[in-house]
Amino acid sequence: MRAEPKRGGGGPASGPFSVLGEGVTVTGNIAAQGDLHIEGRVEGDVKCAVLVLGESGHIEGAITAGEARIAGSVSGSISADELTIENSARTSGDISYTRIDMKAGAQTDGRLSHKGTASELKLVAEAKRASAPAPKVAE
Repeated sequence: MRAEPKRGGGGPASGPFSVLGEGVTVTGNIAAQGDLHIEGRVEGDVKCAVLVLGESGHIEGAITAGEARIAGSVSGSISADELTIENSARTSGDISYTRIDMKAGAQTDGRLSHKGTASELKLVAEAKRASAPAPKVAE
């Protein structure tokens, strides 16, 4: 399976696009300004704008991306604004996201947490307090 990143405009990916092929192992951190497609193995942290981790790909380290599509395996934390976890994915580590799409069959082991801004969280807490019934006072 060749997972490709979704683009809002539906057009081809813009900017630099790098591929780490199957059978290639990188030991060390990777930082890319553009898109990164990994079919090989990375032993280190990955930071990029858009990440596609194919079914044969494996990352042992933290992932930070604006958009990520995971079809392979990850041993480490994932932080992405838009995250798609495919049915073939296997993840072990905490996941933080703004939007998530997890396909049936995906296996995750770790905490899922939504990346809300402090003002969003404050508004939710205030709304819950406002809608809670007033405590009864014993007479």
